[in-house]
Amino acid sequence: MDIKGFLKTQRLPLAYADTAQKWFIPLCERLLEHQKGAKKTFIVGINGSQGSGKSTLTAFIAAYLESVHNKNVVALSIDDFYFDKAHRGELSSHVHPLLATRGVPGTHDISLALDTINALQSAQSVAVPRFNKATDNPFPTAQWPLVDGPADVVILEGWCVGIKPQIPSQLNAPVNSLEETEDPLGIWRNFVNTELASTYQTLFSLIDYQVMLKAPSFDCVFNWRLEQEDKLRAATEGESTGIMSESEIARFIQHYQRLTEHALKTLPDSCDTVFTLDENRAITS
Repeated sequence: MDIKGFLKTQRLPLAYADTAQKWFIPLCERLLEHQKGAKKTFIVGINGSQGSGKSTLTAFIAAYLESVHNKNVVALSIDDFYFDKAHRGELSSHVHPLLATRGVPGTHDISLALDTINALQSAQSVAVPRFNKATDNPFPTAQWPLVDGPADVVILEGWCVGIKPQIPSQLNAPVNSLEETEDPLGIWRNFVNTELASTYQTLFSLIDYQVMLKAPSFDCVFNWRLEQEDKLRAATEGESTGIMSESEIARFIQHYQRLTEHALKTLPDSCDTVFTLDENRAITS
């Protein structure tokens, strides 16, 4: 694998090569051993809070398995299955205003995700959805990349990938000011939890191997998300209509707080590999 080329493409520091050598290459080899025994496309789930590095880890696994082991790997982000603004606008009108904001369960097209994964397991050309966060809408379907199936490995990464729903009593008390002031009756969070309990679990049940990048706490997410937004601003210069300010990010991440904290408490027990991160995203164990 051309690790220097990977670091350059991903704009990563040289220290990432040491992290990859110690933690991620052994993970890739474990995935390969499991994939060899599978009689179908092997599906890997990667969970991590916003800014935890899950997209970079996904890219590394794909690059390693493709270059070193000649595997056909397709990387998917659950973010690429967000509904467009018009659909979320309808949800905000008919269910709750907070659903205008992409992110939580109920704002993804899970049927499209299931159809995409199903298609990737067959020998055909598949258009893989892509979402443009700068415009807050999917890219036109003509711009979706075409990949040839069947895929040996499909990686599904996302902040809520693998999470189980909360029990109803856990939804009673608000976890932050957003829920307290904008969802006082709990309509939004109950809708989100119901959606998570439905087709999202169908999607997550397809996962053969679950990985988690475990943040030390939700408090880190603001700084990590701020870094993400700066990178997005740099990558979409001149097209930054959807780029958020610091105050907008502070409000935005409150949409994710409830389920992120729920995942930090509950998801590690059901994962095959958990990487514990410190505040600087360095792996401690």
